[in-house]
Amino acid sequence: MIIQTKSIAYRLVLAALFLAIGMVLPFLTGQIPEIGSALLPMHIPVLLCGFVLGWKYGLAVGAVLPILRSLCFGMPPMYPTAVSMMFELAAYGALCGLLYQLLPKKTVNIYLSLVGAMLGGRVVWGIVRWVMMAGGTEFGWQAFVAGAFIQAVPGIIVQIVLLPLLVLALQKSKVLRKV
Repeated sequence: MIIQTKSIAYRLVLAALFLAIGMVLPFLTGQIPEIGSALLPMHIPVLLCGFVLGWKYGLAVGAVLPILRSLCFGMPPMYPTAVSMMFELAAYGALCGLLYQLLPKKTVNIYLSLVGAMLGGRVVWGIVRWVMMAGGTEFGWQAFVAGAFIQAVPGIIVQIVLLPLLVLALQKSKVLRKV
């Protein structure tokens, strides 16, 4: 277990908090799709949820967040964006929590967990988008690389800088087990 307390109510409240942050954080991008797709604001609380609560909660929050946000606010558009993001964010939360749980508690493994989750989530996103686009007729290798990596560089940088700092701060505050 990642979080020190064993109370399921406490973990559910934290999961709801991460879900709420994921619902609100994209408003900071001003609802400009180009900025939102570059900064990836929904990814941050899902990845953090994986670190704090583990893979099961990370998977659940990641799967629910894009669909719920699409239903409530119309952004991201349900198909194909929110549906493919559902799989992507679920993979982020699950992989981040699983890798963090399995690797020894060293600072470098925070980065390894994060990068592993980011790569795995992008691969899942690419596979889902390829399947959704009828076997890749409209979604080829160039579209995958552009969407998963090139357009996402600002968000990737933000995640690599911000998330380890947050995880280390949570470890220091005893919310997470110490490194």
